[in-house]
Amino acid sequence: MEQEVGLIGFGEAGSTFALAGDWAAAAHVYDAKTDAAATRDAMLAAYRQAGVLPAHFLEDALDGVGLVLSLVTADQALAVAEAAAAMIAPGALYCDMNSVAPQTKQAAAHAIEAAGAHYVDVAVMAPVDPARLNVPLSLSGGRADEAQARLAALGFAKIRVVGADVGRASSIKMIRSVMVKGMEALTAECVLAAEAADVLDEVLASLDASEKAKPWGARADYNLDRMLVHGLRRAAEMHESSQTLLGLGISPMMTEGTVNWQRAIGELGLAAPDSLSAKLEAIKARRKELGA
Repeated sequence: MEQEVGLIGFGEAGSTFALAGDWAAAAHVYDAKTDAAATRDAMLAAYRQAGVLPAHFLEDALDGVGLVLSLVTADQALAVAEAAAAMIAPGALYCDMNSVAPQTKQAAAHAIEAAGAHYVDVAVMAPVDPARLNVPLSLSGGRADEAQARLAALGFAKIRVVGADVGRASSIKMIRSVMVKGMEALTAECVLAAEAADVLDEVLASLDASEKAKPWGARADYNLDRMLVHGLRRAAEMHESSQTLLGLGISPMMTEGTVNWQRAIGELGLAAPDSLSAKLEAIKARRKELGA
């Protein structure tokens, strides 16, 4: 792989991609953990295993490189972009692959583009392991098409451009995570309570018996329908579920949120329109009318 790439961050994602793509010496890597005595040896060993070129300073990873991938922790994404802006090559593509809010990416884009480089919002849409370079990537930004070609040259196989506006790709990922990670949190709350009540097998069997696979559009339409029609009653029922968990010593964090949403939708006093889009429009209009 001859394409040079500056890689900021060499955690799970960065190291997995570099190894899977056999980027080796074509990748110039900087990770702040190399600066700390406690983690320096482990980082240098990881660099050697992947065959990448270690950069002792951030500017070394960016010097003369036309493609930069940022894969750091979410709390460092903006700070790293602002630091990179002071030394990035004019015209370089800065692919921000971090899992942060669209507003954070827009702020990072402002810094990078003010320096004469080009910013691309990249959302990594699934775990990098075991997918590796087959992980789906969603791209947005004015140079997303160019970034798609450059990332494909690195070996990424599933790349989709979703728009020209920075923040669109990250919006898709962040809002999707409300459901995906919310379900994980609900799972924890549910099974911990079921185990505490010694009814885990029965609860799981009941869920298996009642769950019917539906496309997410149909599922969302059905769920909103139930909330509009029965939200107040369901809020009262879920309050009792919350009390059940409290009695078992399980904090009902997710369940209390369910109580609040069921009540908020039920209190709108709307008949349920026929389609998901009509439901959403009616809910938005009513909430605006109520100043919610």
